[in-house]
Amino acid sequence: FRLFMKLISQTHPNASKLPLKDSFTYDDYRWAVSSVMTRQNQIPTEDGSRVTLALIPLWDLCNHTNGLITTGYNLEDDRCECVALQDFKAGEQIYIFYGTRSNAEFVIHSGFFFDNNSHDRVKIKLGVSKSDRLYAMKAEVLARAGIPTSSVFALHSTEPPISAQLLAFLRVFCMNEEELKEHLIGERAIDKIFTLGNSEFPISWDNEVKLWTFLEARASLLLKTYKTTVEDDKSFLETRDLTSHAIMAIKLRLGEKEILEKAVKSAAASREYYTKQMADGAPLPKYEESNIALLENTVADSRLPIVLRNLEDVEEQGDIKIDEAIDAEVTENGFVNGENSLFNGTKLESENLNKEKSNRETEDAKESSSESTDEVKE
Repeated sequence: FRLFMKLISQTHPNASKLPLKDSFTYDDYRWAVSSVMTRQNQIPTEDGSRVTLALIPLWDLCNHTNGLITTGYNLEDDRCECVALQDFKAGEQIYIFYGTRSNAEFVIHSGFFFDNNSHDRVKIKLGVSKSDRLYAMKAEVLARAGIPTSSVFALHSTEPPISAQLLAFLRVFCMNEEELKEHLIGERAIDKIFTLGNSEFPISWDNEVKLWTFLEARASLLLKTYKTTVEDDKSFLETRDLTSHAIMAIKLRLGEKEILEKAVKSAAASREYYTKQMADGAPLPKYEESNIALLENTVADSRLPIVLRNLEDVEEQGDIKIDEAIDAEVTENGFVNGENSLFNGTKLESENLNKEKSNRETEDAKESSSESTDEVKE
């Protein structure tokens, strides 16, 4: 590619007119492309029928902070309109909210790490194994709830660490046959589907214990895939002379580990609470009609103006087969976010991965996977 760029910049018919003809390098090209790519925005075309990419001078100079999206596009006047997040004094820097991006997305798409990101999260792949004898029933319940049998979910930095959608998935994932029948053909089955993501209405105490035990084990295993600890990363940041890129990478993996640690503690606390409820024979809360939103993006999003920075994730929907055992001895296959991921779970195109090691680890995971059970342990 470097050779290609050299040929283009030095042999193209119009190359002689370029002021940087003899000094333009691949690094210069990379800087220019990244500068434009991280500043471009999606705006509507004149007829509003589709979106196109554009640069918006001045507005693009605004840095990000936590808040709400207050920028939209006025189709009638054909202009970008941005409302201030707060009152600003003369000479103060004006911030805008880029959207609900995780720090991994900020690093990849915008080239910065944002401290105290209230929307930071770690992706986790989960799916119902097709070898599960209850697969068909679980798939049908999930379909009625509008949730795929295999998807990429997120563990959040906030409390609770899981969304209503992930809670609903985990409840179905851990259901026994009788519980599944109740959600398919039982009395008020439709109503029960609508409360799958409502934390106030557990399926059963046993189901809650299983799902939080499962989540605790999964988050714990993800933590074990890292080659450094939280303490190691903090020490690196405090004691080592690092480049800006190295600092950003270490902060990124440190943030991911802190989210996973919070998820482990939260899941453990929930597991203990529901275990006690079950032991005490506490009655389950009675169902009441609820407008619980099962999806992470609520209907409120539809009332926002046309947003310029289209920051929503395009989640993978592939058929992912994972082990359904919930003890700490289960295989780690299916926990790392992608075969070509770094140990911190964040994909970086510039990283040269050791293919032999990656293949070996994949084979080890497959071998371990074949030894695990197909159902959540009762």
